[in-house]
Amino acid sequence: MFELISGIIAFLLTLFILSYLIGDNFLFRATTYIFIGVSAGYVAAVIWQDLLMPQLIQPIFIGTEDEKIRAYIALFLVVLLLMKAFPRLSKLGTPSIALMVGVGAAIAVAGTVQGTLFPQTMAAINAFDLEAANARGTSSGIQFFEGGVMLLGTISTLIYFQFSAKRNDDGKYRRNIVTNILALIGKVFIAITFGVLFAGVFSAALTAFIERLDFLSTFIASIKTLWLQ
Repeated sequence: MFELISGIIAFLLTLFILSYLIGDNFLFRATTYIFIGVSAGYVAAVIWQDLLMPQLIQPIFIGTEDEKIRAYIALFLVVLLLMKAFPRLSKLGTPSIALMVGVGAAIAVAGTVQGTLFPQTMAAINAFDLEAANARGTSSGIQFFEGGVMLLGTISTLIYFQFSAKRNDDGKYRRNIVTNILALIGKVFIAITFGVLFAGVFSAALTAFIERLDFLSTFIASIKTLWLQ
């Protein structure tokens, strides 16, 4: 009975979402509100269970001295951050906001350097490893061509975002022809990348849509079977 009720609810919510195909309506908006509410409740429950309770509440009552000190500092910063909700006391939350922005920026920069810049550099270097290519059974010519394309794409994309230029006699700033050509090649690589990303997003959305249609057909078939029994 529980599976039947949950299946009916899922069936109706799926139909309500698909009703957007005929235009914006109350059923679609109500379903999105339910989804947002459930998502917000789930996130709040996860934050309480995995963050606030083990990292803040428990250390205050049963933690060691070091854990209690860190917990009190975190609690103090949280209280200051909550002052942002009150216009007259909003300035008290500035230190917490500054700390969050500073730590977030540091993590973002470190993650970019370690997760993108260094791996991309090593990938461009390893693309010319002909010995590894021969070990995999790839010819040296193909490996060298693939490495050259990767290196060209990396350099030209970086040059595309390089905006410095020399000032000509007429007072206008222009980049030299080599930089312009490489920037144009980089623009092509960027367009290809965005095209691939869009195709991936569209493919994922289409897969989800096909899965929902399969669920609807399967659910209708199961209801028909139960009705005949």
